[in-house]
Amino acid sequence: MNPADMTLDTVRIGVVSVSDRASSGVYEDKGVPALQDWLGRALLNPVIWETRLIPDEQAAISAALCELVDQARCDLVLTSGGTGPAPRDVTPEATLAVAHKVMPGFGEQMRSISLNFVPTAILSRQVAVIREKALIINLPGQPKSIAETLQGLPQATPPVPGIFAAVPYCIDLIGGPYIETDAALCTAFRPKSALRPKRL
Repeated sequence: MNPADMTLDTVRIGVVSVSDRASSGVYEDKGVPALQDWLGRALLNPVIWETRLIPDEQAAISAALCELVDQARCDLVLTSGGTGPAPRDVTPEATLAVAHKVMPGFGEQMRSISLNFVPTAILSRQVAVIREKALIINLPGQPKSIAETLQGLPQATPPVPGIFAAVPYCIDLIGGPYIETDAALCTAFRPKSALRPKRL
């Protein structure tokens, strides 16, 4: 651990890949590595990871989300996969079933970003919710789409903000740790009254 990290809040992050085939070993999971890769580059805070690979079963997904928040005490939980219209895609239902509050703006912005690439983005059903003091967000299943929705399209005209810019302040508001990001990849937006002095 970098000594400078000791001055930053530690963040507990759950990353969940939802896939029948990956969880049964038919192919290698790419969701968890993609999430950890982007977050590992974007966050300045030290991170404690909780990773899960589970099949497309609603009860199992809900149970994993509850365990990550209630027992593992994650501040942020990100899921990958299972958000389309197919019969086995039940991640949004499993997420809503454990929600205390629904945060619809995240799903709206993710679909808005993806519509820059494919018209089928409207078929995506990603949701975001709050459970206790944790934010849970459903992300797409493809690594490229994961990065695009988190980071946005900074080179577009006009630039399209990614969803992660709003995550740190959301976590502030629900009582979680103060998350700091690498501005080269993602600038966390906070009102001036919520900013803390840089501690690096």
